Amino acid sequence: MSRLKITKHEISAKDTTFFSVLLETANANQMFLSETEDKFGTLAVSMPQPKNLVGTPVSSVLLGDRNMMIARLLAEILAKKTEKMSLVSVFVKSLDEQEAGPILRKLLDETLKKVEEN
Repeated sequence: MSRLKITKHEISAKDTTFFSVLLETANANQMFLSETEDKFGTLAVSMPQPKNLVGTPVSSVLLGDRNMMIARLLAEILAKKTEKMSLVSVFVKSLDEQEAGPILRKLLDETLKKVEEN
């Protein structure tokens, strides 16, 4: 039986520290991405596409309205990379989605790389 795994990571960009917390279970992931401190933000969910199906991933925003597009996009990326149902929470106040997007994508990628290394 597999237990919950927790991975934390942080990066600095635009004079701000961005944090990630990844919670992994056998069949799903939940990732919290935030600036300055760990906070809950807009929550999106995504299901991985079956390998024989072509098309866009199934995703939706569950809570919140700020950073909706980046939360949904990052949930889709996480689901595709891990092949698990994925929930992603994004809390960013000081940057717009266009500025925050590349930073949070890098944070997601570095967090997953840290998981692979352990």
